Amino acid sequence: MVIFNSKLFKAVLALELAGGFGAYLLYFKMDSSQEFRHTMNRRFPSVLEVYYKSNEWAGIQGIRERDALTWETRKN
Repeated sequence: MVIFNSKLFKAVLALELAGGFGAYLLYFKMDSSQEFRHTMNRRFPSVLEVYYKSNEWAGIQGIRERDALTWETRKN
C-alpha cells in the first residue's frame, strides 16, 4: 500500500508541476505578444479574461484598453 501511495503521489506531483509550467508558458506568451492575445480573444476569451484580471490585481493597468483600441482600429 505504501508503494502505491508513493507512486500516486509522484504522479500527482508531476502533473501539478507540468500544469504550473504550462500555465507559466501561456502567461509569458500572452504577456509578450499582443497578436497572441488577439488569437486567445477569438478562441478562448475566458482565458484572456483571467490574464487581464491577474494583471489588474497585480497593479498592471491598461493592457485590456490598449488591446481593445488596437483591435478596434485594425477592424476599420
